[in-house]
Amino acid sequence: MPEELPRRGTDPMYLLLTEGRADEFNRRRKAGEAFDLRSANLRGLDLRALDCAGLDLSNAYLRQADLRGLDLGTAKLEGASFHAARISGVLFPRGLDASEILMSVQLGTRVRYR
Repeated sequence: MPEELPRRGTDPMYLLLTEGRADEFNRRRKAGEAFDLRSANLRGLDLRALDCAGLDLSNAYLRQADLRGLDLGTAKLEGASFHAARISGVLFPRGLDASEILMSVQLGTRVRYR
């Protein structure tokens, strides 16, 4: 039986992001509060204040999200989709090929690592 992911609509940490409260998310994360953003729908959110160090965003849906300037270098992004996301100045993980990022932003494909 596959592992069930938490219901996003009731997860307090997820709700902080949907409410534009990334600073509060960062504070509570640093304090050790549990959260799970795998397969999260982060469509259209302004995430520029999010501390992404070590985040697991695998299979996350980031369509039209504002990610400008984020350091995603240590984030897990396998299967994430960045269709029409704003990615200027984003540092992506070394193992993620630029062509994967480009196809995801332009076509909505899910990124794969080599």
